[in-house]
Amino acid sequence: MSIAFTTNWWALVIRGLAAIFFGILAFVWPGITVAALILVFGAYAIVDGIFAIIAGVRAPKSLKRWWLLLIEGVVGVAAGVVAFAMPGITALLLLFIIACWAILTGVIEIVAAIQLRREITGEWLMVISGVASIIFGGLLLYDPGAGALALVWIIGAYAIFFGVLLMALGFKLRSVDHGFHGATPHPA
Repeated sequence: MSIAFTTNWWALVIRGLAAIFFGILAFVWPGITVAALILVFGAYAIVDGIFAIIAGVRAPKSLKRWWLLLIEGVVGVAAGVVAFAMPGITALLLLFIIACWAILTGVIEIVAAIQLRREITGEWLMVISGVASIIFGGLLLYDPGAGALALVWIIGAYAIFFGVLLMALGFKLRSVDHGFHGATPHPA
């Protein structure tokens, strides 16, 4: 599994950048309408899902858990497609979609981190991002009556935190990938 993550470290960095960008937009335009939030969330979920699918597809099939990335990606793309297909969706339904997506993503990331703990150091970043996703989803389910402004700020803060953790993990894995390739002698 470490080969899949270290080879595709850049996908984690791009996912992190997309999350941070999404989070900043949520703070810059707090008066964003529910329809615009749906479209921004839909775009983010699709981009995030596509990169997770790429990482899953590019992972060596000899690894037992490559399909977890694929499932995470499909769930992300599906959540984004639902957001675009039903732009008149209510804020409550969007909240439940985001909450379920965050919880499922968190569980998958924790499972992947447990698998990585024997192969690399720094897997705790993925555990923390998974726990953050689960807490975020749980908070959204616990208080679905929160105002639109509070929802935008919660989503923005989560996206920035999650994005920073994904980028940190991506760069950590880049150094591991560089170490693998740097240790291999190149033919003259």
